[in-house]
Amino acid sequence: MRPTGPLHLGNWHGALRNWVELQYQYECFFFVADWHMLTTGYEDTSHLQENIRDVLIDWLAAGLNPGVATLFIQSHVPEHAELHLLLSMMMPLGWLERVPSYKDQQQQLKEKDLATYGFLGYPLLQSADILVYRAAYVPVGEDQVAHVELTRETARRFNHLYGREPDFEAKAERAVKSLGGRNSSNYRQLRRRFQESGDTEALQRAQAMVQSNNRITLADRERLLGFLEGTGVAILPEPQALLTATPKVPGLDGRKMSKSYGNTIGLREDPEAVAHKLRGMTTDPARVRRTDPGDPEKCPVWDLHKIYSDEATRSWVNEGCRSAGIGCLECKQPLIERIVEEVSGMRRRAQEFEDNPELVRNIIGEGAEKAREAARETLDDVRRAMHLRPG
Repeated sequence: MRPTGPLHLGNWHGALRNWVELQYQYECFFFVADWHMLTTGYEDTSHLQENIRDVLIDWLAAGLNPGVATLFIQSHVPEHAELHLLLSMMMPLGWLERVPSYKDQQQQLKEKDLATYGFLGYPLLQSADILVYRAAYVPVGEDQVAHVELTRETARRFNHLYGREPDFEAKAERAVKSLGGRNSSNYRQLRRRFQESGDTEALQRAQAMVQSNNRITLADRERLLGFLEGTGVAILPEPQALLTATPKVPGLDGRKMSKSYGNTIGLREDPEAVAHKLRGMTTDPARVRRTDPGDPEKCPVWDLHKIYSDEATRSWVNEGCRSAGIGCLECKQPLIERIVEEVSGMRRRAQEFEDNPELVRNIIGEGAEKAREAARETLDDVRRAMHLRPG
């Protein structure tokens, strides 16, 4: 996430809530993208450190667990920048110019001078962010799939240009042993049957065995799949988009909740301010008077009910709005209670980190070291593949 200041309910429901669940299903890396912030906010960085701190505390209050996930700040892992530089040497300019968000953002941010090298290249920096960890999956919404596809194309081009992994056979043999006794033996037999007699059924069985093994790393899985066919391995594996359901989170004015629209409710905002904002939230314009019937589907408050309210409450809102049996303030009251409860919980959990900045620094320091360890392995292989280091 880019550090643009404290997070809001749109960030929580759009991404962060899903991250909290994913951290217990995968090995996850989450970072505050301070370099990405510079691609559109380079002219004023005076609040950057404060914003980074706010995002980190919001993450911890929301439930990101540094005991199971790796949390860090992008610029604390310089390998991101080095891989970005190396990939930029082989990145066709046209690939960057055709990224959908490139022209969209220039239109949306007309007041900013975005005719910069950094802004043009930010999708490639995103690709480096992913590839430096040889990520298997990237959790994104539909609007970010194009960035993952660019990352896949970048990996494919790199692998095509720089070929085979150094010491591939030795690493593949070690990967075979990591399968375990019986699986190692089965893998070797199936590989031999395919390579000696072209037995495609044996190939498919071996591929299925490798794909279903959750004990091996992504890099070893790639090696084993390449070793089956007698080819090589992708030095930079192609990641998959892990599509995540992102509910529509309306802002106070009915548009998408966004800091740029000034229509947000902060994750740790004062409960009284939250209640005041929700009471004044835009509703169905047809309901001018209390006695006017309305249509929930035309009211942004209804979208919040879809997120926060149970079936019984939604039924009460739907019937009451359409019949003018309830007023807009009555409709909002269950939401106010639920959202104030959620925000109050975030504030309580955040207090420990607000009171102990050293704890946050330690979490981020340990996360950066762990991230660097993983990133260094990738860079070592990339440098050797590009003959920037002895083989």
